[in-house]
Amino acid sequence: MKVNQSLVKQATPDNTRIVVSIPKQRAYLMIGDQVVADGPISSGRRGHESPTGHLQVLEKDPNHHSNLYGDFVDGSGRTVRGGVSARIDSAPSGTHFAGAPMRWFLRLTEEGVGMHVGILPGYPASHGCIRQSADGAKLFYDYTKVGTPVDVGDY
Repeated sequence: MKVNQSLVKQATPDNTRIVVSIPKQRAYLMIGDQVVADGPISSGRRGHESPTGHLQVLEKDPNHHSNLYGDFVDGSGRTVRGGVSARIDSAPSGTHFAGAPMRWFLRLTEEGVGMHVGILPGYPASHGCIRQSADGAKLFYDYTKVGTPVDVGDY
């Protein structure tokens, strides 16, 4: 994560915007045309592409959990079956669904796609969300608000 320390002092949720470059696998926190912060991302993989275009932050949730993807866990919280889809997979007897954690979640679509902390393998690998490093997701979370513009595409 690269942060321009002099610009970050000027950043507020009222003057920032986000630009996500799918080809570069980078997200930029911007004030006007100046880059406040620049960090790696992992966008949606083939068949689960991240939405592109002019979006905006619809919701902020510091401790969000997926209602689609996660694990089946037993009564003790042990994972019985990991990496499941609540829409497709059936819970083994005695287990319940535990949604994957999505810290510092910024919702971008009504369908649930957002930006959040996640694994960054260096290429598109998510189910559509834009994963960020922990420090990157926290910084973007802190300097945005509901309504912040987010442009996703071939930048």
